[in-house]
This record gives sequence, C-alpha cells and structure tokens, in this order.
Amino acid sequence: MDAARILIVDDERDAGDILCLRLARRGMLPHSVASGQAALDWLADNSADLVLLDIKMPGMDGLEVLDYIRRLYPQLPVIILSGHANMGDAAKGMELGAFFYLLKPVNLEELCYKIEDALHLADLRGGTG
Repeated sequence: MDAARILIVDDERDAGDILCLRLARRGMLPHSVASGQAALDWLADNSADLVLLDIKMPGMDGLEVLDYIRRLYPQLPVIILSGHANMGDAAKGMELGAFFYLLKPVNLEELCYKIEDALHLADLRGGTG
C-alpha cells in the first residue's frame, strides 16, 4: 500500500504541525491546514486518503467542514479530533458520517490504529482518492 495522504485540520497550528511530524515518522504523508475553509480549498486541489478534523475552530467549525466533505467527497474517511469532551458534538459528527471521534491529546498508537481501520474500510468500499 502507498503511503497514506492525511489532511490534518486544526486551528492550533502547533498541534497540527506536531501531529504532522509524528505521522510522517510513521511513514504517512500528512499535510496540515489551520481552518475549515483552507481544508476545503486544499481538498479541491489535492487528493487525501483521510482527514483528521478538529471540531472547535473559528469561522467554519469542524461539523460544518464534515458536512461539506460528506457531500463533496462521500468516500473520504474523517476522524474527528477534539479537545473538548462534548458528547453532542461526537454524536453529531458520527451522524454526519465521521469514522471515529477521539479526544485530544490523542494517543498516537490509538490514532494510528484508527487511521489504519478507516483506510482499510475505505479500501473495501472502493477507495477514497
């Protein structure tokens, strides 16, 4: 399997950059953007295998971004990462089609397993690309 192309969407630039470095060390090809609109713009010009999406962001929040992703790229897996334990957001995210919901700070091992699971399921369904 080729290296997974992961889009990280987090308004906390340091958090996105650190996660980028950690995933790159695991052989993935991560790219980080700092807003929902930047994520949609990036996806319009680039291909991703999976999106890691923060919920609480200024402007367009993660749930709005997820809604757009589901409509524009229905096969693209999305894992929600949130620093806020809000079961309402988690439920809404899953209802909108997120693959999974993890709390930050995220355990890298757990995140990698969830990424692997999501990519495997997407592959079984016919890919994301």
